Amino acid sequence: MSSVAVLTQESFNEHRSGLMPEQVGAAKASPSGAEDEDALPTYKDAFPPLPEKASSPDGVQEVSNAWTSKMRPLKSSVITQVFHVPLEERKYKDINQFGEGDQAKVCVDIMHKTGAHLELSMAKDQGLSIMVSGKLDAVMKARKEIVSRLQTQASATVAIPKEHHRFVIGKNGEKLQELELKTATKIQIPRPDDSSNHIKISGTKEGLEKAKHEILLISAEQDKRAVERLSIDKVYHPFIAGASNKLVNELMQETGARISIPPPSVNKTEIVITGEKEQVALAVSMIKKIFEEKKKNTTTIAVEVKKSQHKYVIGPKGNTLQEILDKTGVSVEIPPNDSSSETVILRGEPDRLGQALTEVYAKANSYTVSSVLAPAWLHRFIIGKKGQNLAKITQQMPKVHIEFTEGDDKITLEGPTKDLQMVQSQIEAIVSDLMNRMDYAEISVDPKFHRHLIGKGGANINRIKDQYKVSVRIPPDNEKSNLIRIEGDPQGVQEAKKELLELASRMENERTKDMIIEQRFHRAIIGQKGEKIKEVRDKFPEVIINFPDPAQKSDIVQLRGPRTEVEKCSKFMQKVVAEMVENSYSVSVPIFKQFHKNIIGKGGANIKKVESVILTLYPPLCASGINVAECVHPPVYTSQNHTIHNNPQTLLIYTQVLKTHCKFYQSPLGCVAALVASHCPIMSS
Repeated sequence: MSSVAVLTQESFNEHRSGLMPEQVGAAKASPSGAEDEDALPTYKDAFPPLPEKASSPDGVQEVSNAWTSKMRPLKSSVITQVFHVPLEERKYKDINQFGEGDQAKVCVDIMHKTGAHLELSMAKDQGLSIMVSGKLDAVMKARKEIVSRLQTQASATVAIPKEHHRFVIGKNGEKLQELELKTATKIQIPRPDDSSNHIKISGTKEGLEKAKHEILLISAEQDKRAVERLSIDKVYHPFIAGASNKLVNELMQETGARISIPPPSVNKTEIVITGEKEQVALAVSMIKKIFEEKKKNTTTIAVEVKKSQHKYVIGPKGNTLQEILDKTGVSVEIPPNDSSSETVILRGEPDRLGQALTEVYAKANSYTVSSVLAPAWLHRFIIGKKGQNLAKITQQMPKVHIEFTEGDDKITLEGPTKDLQMVQSQIEAIVSDLMNRMDYAEISVDPKFHRHLIGKGGANINRIKDQYKVSVRIPPDNEKSNLIRIEGDPQGVQEAKKELLELASRMENERTKDMIIEQRFHRAIIGQKGEKIKEVRDKFPEVIINFPDPAQKSDIVQLRGPRTEVEKCSKFMQKVVAEMVENSYSVSVPIFKQFHKNIIGKGGANIKKVESVILTLYPPLCASGINVAECVHPPVYTSQNHTIHNNPQTLLIYTQVLKTHCKFYQSPLGCVAALVASHCPIMSS
């Protein structure tokens, strides 16, 4: 923008609140007026005491106190700014279309997008005046949109040191966003892998100048700061940092500079100091002094410490090393974990090395590693249910670490020597006791029989566990193992083993056979309340007979049990079915669906009358609306003259289709039954 006219708080208040001109003038004359506007009024300023009456010589009472003085207005949350776009910088210069066309559309879009209110007017020089009202954030966003969409753009570059770029960007890019919003420009900073130090700015001429000025200010601030890098041998870093970084913290507090020392795990020798130039110089001199002094006065000794004991010298999170450094002023250097070296180096002043060496040996020998021989299968009994047994030991000796390794016939103990010896004796006593009163056995069973050994809901295996007081581990299916382990009392283990082997042997001899029996006979085989099938099951108690669910409409009946018993049961069932087929008689009667309820009768009264003579199987309703009633009768022989002879050795299946006149279709059950009876001698009899 070429120029910007901003409504100040005073002029805005004059316009909106109607302040007196002299009051406005006084506000403008005050050099600290801007600062006063930003300050919040005190309670006394906002609510001054009521005026007191004072007598004048003329007898006129005058009011004189804070109420008559200028009271600062409260700061409004709505601000107004006016922007002027010269004719030569306008994007849309068609004077005849003012308030119309693309320019008007852009303004409406900006209002919707930012929430600010825009008012446009044309100056005498054909420049564009835009008054923007709204909250500060909305006005700033609208200003940026106006500059980019209603005003022609220019570009410029500014060069600052590459290391200053990150300060222009700020944390998470916040500084850069603020700068772009404040200057209504677009600022492009080279990527870190780009060696260029030029920052590109695009926007209006005024915005370019402002952004350029702000960037140079940021760079100037950073020029006052200094960065120093000291390369110091890593073995001297502990003396500069001090125990638990105590010394380096004191240095930073004293100098005001920031000192960064790489941690022991990072193999770098560079110490970085940042801050004001004077602060950095002071910190560098102090660090160099410490380094030169330690380099001149320290010496080293090397001792051999078992690799397994290095961790006790280091301590948790390196606390023991820091403790030795703090107490003796000696640095202890431990070889890295991936090294097989057992040499520990002590570095410090000669008169302090003896004390440090004593501390190192004391820490190394303060902990002992030992083991107790115990069969792996006993481990869970030593631990106890939910770790109860182990908890009793660890509560008494919390510093001792007890480790059980799966499949390993030993228990590893680690901790202070005295505590470890006590724990070791307790665990050895537990192992000895368990070995005397417990035993185990392993049997091999084909995994396909495991689920049958377990039983439905674990019924079989739980019974064996409770009966013999043993623990039985059957491997899960994903292990594909045939080894079953039994643990517990020696006698119980042997008895449980015997029973499981018997069950497994029986299952290996087991056979499953599927019989094809028409579903219409299933109900007759099962009998009322399962009485008939119970007789079969009692006759073959080792055979499991499973009938399909009626909804499945399946003819498969499954037999499962010992091979010989299954064969016997199968032959018996075939004989029963053959007799039913030989002695069955059926008549199929098509009946419209709407008459089914009449045939059944209220509460099944009608159909029960028929069942009293014959056994009726009434299939479910079919979608066609016509159904069939099938009747099975005791052994009959039907001759041409309809005479009946009870002869169980005779088989004749007689099927007759009844043809009726359409006038009988609407007849109730009585008529239909009469027609059926007339064609079926058995029913008529």
